Amino acid sequence: MFQRGIRGAITVDADNSDSVKQAVFELISEIIKKNNFSSKDISHVIFTMTDDLKCVYPAKFAREIFEGWQFVPMMCNQELKISNSLEKCLRILIVINTELAQNEIKHVYLKGAKKLREDLK
Repeated sequence: MFQRGIRGAITVDADNSDSVKQAVFELISEIIKKNNFSSKDISHVIFTMTDDLKCVYPAKFAREIFEGWQFVPMMCNQELKISNSLEKCLRILIVINTELAQNEIKHVYLKGAKKLREDLK
């Protein structure tokens, strides 16, 4: 069994709870679908958001929406403020215990965040 990180990102429509909640749901749902794991496989989760998103912690919605996630250790951080970087972006790192090889992990970039990793199709 190995620990593997799954990366993902999505742009959020607006700095309000409903938009962040929708983005969290969409991003995590797609990551789970592509990597086929459950909450019992998760070691921990790290969220970051750009400084223009400050209305709510995204971990709050992960705990509310996804079964078993209330027991998963999660942290929320502010993304580095880099000139000309993508705005209204929510990023996630989910560390899971798995038998998958590193090259079998499917990272997920949605909406405007697709341009962050154009090499991943």
